[in-house]
Amino acid sequence: MSTSRTAEITRNTNETQIRVAINLDGTGKQSLNTGVPFLDHMLDQIARHGLIDLDIEAIGDLHIDAHHTVEDVGITLGQAVAVAIGDKKGIRRYGHAYVPLDEALSRVVMDFSGRPGLEYHVPFTRSMIGSFDVDLAHEFFQGFVNHALVSLHIDNLRGDNAHHQCETVFKAFGRALRMAAERDERSAGMIPSTKGSL
Repeated sequence: MSTSRTAEITRNTNETQIRVAINLDGTGKQSLNTGVPFLDHMLDQIARHGLIDLDIEAIGDLHIDAHHTVEDVGITLGQAVAVAIGDKKGIRRYGHAYVPLDEALSRVVMDFSGRPGLEYHVPFTRSMIGSFDVDLAHEFFQGFVNHALVSLHIDNLRGDNAHHQCETVFKAFGRALRMAAERDERSAGMIPSTKGSL
């Protein structure tokens, strides 16, 4: 069994040019340059709390807005995770996390199901965090789900500060991804599904 699960994906469109390198068995090292500082801050949460090494470079049409860049980073990260996770033999498959930050609390539950599905319930208390449109958090996760082929349930259970709400979501996502992708020593390398495939 290899000691690490890695992938590097490049996505080039008329709107964005993105490269994502990932190591699911990393230590949380990161190099992030998307041109969207708040997104870099959130991706840092995924790396650190997921113990995932992330190297992400993005050039996007930020003169329009951040939408295409944020969505396409989510898409490319999802593609990288799908490649790095491989055939899913021996993984835990399911992951979950509750993460607080002061008054805010979020829950994220993930399943490497092979089927894309997103339930996203984050009642942000304001529409902008600095210059970051909070709607883009949903676009990031939708892009990720569609290409990682996971079922993902995201719930912000409480919070008054939108920055705290968003940060707890991304931290919990990192923790849930870490748990779901972990190798389960008791599984003897089996696919964690009665169907025999995911």
